[in-house]
Amino acid sequence: MNLLLFLLGLGALLAGAELVVRGASRLALAFGVSPLVVGLTIVAFGTSAPEIAIAVGAALKGSADLAVGNVVGSNIFNVLFILGLSALIAPLVVHLQIIRQEVPFMIGASLVVAVMALDGVLGLWDATLLFGLLLAYVFYLIRQSRAEPQETAAEFERGMPHGGWDTKRPVQLLMVVAGVALLVLGSRWLVASATAFAQAIGVSDLVIGLTIVAAGTSMPEVATSVMAAVRGERDIAVGNVIGSNIFNLLGCLGLAGLAAGGDLLIAPAVLRFDLWVMVAVALACLPVFMTGFRIGRWEGAVFLGYYVAYTVYLILAAQQHDALEAFSNVMLGFVVPITIITLMVLMLRWMNRDRPDA
Repeated sequence: MNLLLFLLGLGALLAGAELVVRGASRLALAFGVSPLVVGLTIVAFGTSAPEIAIAVGAALKGSADLAVGNVVGSNIFNVLFILGLSALIAPLVVHLQIIRQEVPFMIGASLVVAVMALDGVLGLWDATLLFGLLLAYVFYLIRQSRAEPQETAAEFERGMPHGGWDTKRPVQLLMVVAGVALLVLGSRWLVASATAFAQAIGVSDLVIGLTIVAAGTSMPEVATSVMAAVRGERDIAVGNVIGSNIFNLLGCLGLAGLAAGGDLLIAPAVLRFDLWVMVAVALACLPVFMTGFRIGRWEGAVFLGYYVAYTVYLILAAQQHDALEAFSNVMLGFVVPITIITLMVLMLRWMNRDRPDA
């Protein structure tokens, strides 16, 4: 029964996100809003809507571990799994603006969240500041878009599902309302079933949030990025992930903290390990993206390998398995140092690429 409830909740979240994105995008275009702004705001929010619904729903029910674990786990999943899988399908192009603006902003947001979490709680002022930063970021994107060439509504529509039934204004409004309702309902079902899973198998809400729920709520990002890679729209695959991570950090945690009344507790396990994995993954994007402005297949394979290793660690730690110590020693003593050295070499080669003696 819990498995059925989980699947129904996940389906409701995905359907709700699709309805919100489709209805709101068409409404915005009808009111003369720039297609670029629609893509940077409504579509980006829509792919993060499942995470927002879960985080707020979990916070309202007092399940802070699930709320925080979902956001942290989703950000790790987005970069390591989604970009890794997409790069294996086809090497991904990284737009210069993403390197100069979005990736540094994602790194900055990750560090801000990490600093706020050091005292073990996301307070009301912390949550307000995060949500305020999101509003400022969206406002900046809107201003920036006005100074750049705009694509036409017809060009934007080509990337959207077609159908005459959703061209009427009342239908579009109904889609948005129905989408929000499905997001709320789906989040309740998913939170209830995930909590039941954790209790049944003796795993904490935090681990469930970091793994199953994080992967489930990231399905819109998986679909968007993988399809973009298949269709050759490889810059979209990268931009979708980075934008979603920014919305997760600022929107999900900001709204979850506000919903919890400024009392969103951060689990010690997150402070010791997962939060810093999230920060490290964000930092790793910069040297990887900057070297050649692309993510090659071998880099995608490395990303996927690290996500598998991270998941294995969570499972071993949750079960207090005898192999945990040996696995940790191999990762910390061999794999991580080699990766850091490789990233440093790539960064130095990129910095010296234009020098006469390089």
